[in-house]
Amino acid sequence: MVKFSPSLMCMDILRVKETLDVLNRRANLLHVDIMDGHFVKNITLSPDFVKGIRPATDLEIDCHLMVTDPADYVEALAKAGATYICPQAETINSQAFRIINQIKSLGCKFGVVLNPATPLDYIKEYIHKVDKITIMSVDPGFAGQPFIPEMLHKVREAKRLKDENGYGYLIEIDGSCNERTFKDMYEAGVEVFIVGSSGLFNLDHDVDRAWDKMAATFKEKTGVEI
Repeated sequence: MVKFSPSLMCMDILRVKETLDVLNRRANLLHVDIMDGHFVKNITLSPDFVKGIRPATDLEIDCHLMVTDPADYVEALAKAGATYICPQAETINSQAFRIINQIKSLGCKFGVVLNPATPLDYIKEYIHKVDKITIMSVDPGFAGQPFIPEMLHKVREAKRLKDENGYGYLIEIDGSCNERTFKDMYEAGVEVFIVGSSGLFNLDHDVDRAWDKMAATFKEKTGVEI
């Protein structure tokens, strides 16, 4: 079964409660981007945001750390109610096992995110410990960028390794998930789709209607109902 994870940085921030009421009924996870202005030149959501929405949802909250020092955020996110804590592979490889153990010891799941130019081999020493691999299909930091089609090969490679070795990680993709890319992403082996502006929130001002439109498009492109 495929899963859909709306990117909350793309929603109308003035309609948080209304939006969460819809997503609680329809989404599988909630995606929270945390940026520090250093690893990427943008600043978005925070552990305090996660703490604020946690009482309003029972969904798993997936936190993507686009930050230079992810270890500084782990404990605060765990206390705030994060389910997945997902640092960028490029920021943790000098202390990967320590961070993995810290995340899991706090009762959270460990995910890892790979930038487009970072090969899957970069995480080969700890891939067996990963609960979710996120493949960036755009360069990180800003919404609305064009899809990088070369990332489909990385998705296929992640699926092959998972099937051959019995790994338990979910295969997720982040960036330009929409009507133009759903079919290719699904056929490559994507299991979790992070949907933002083009895939969901810009389809209709009413989030329920926007979800219906996204679901209809996904079924048309893949034959799969969500």
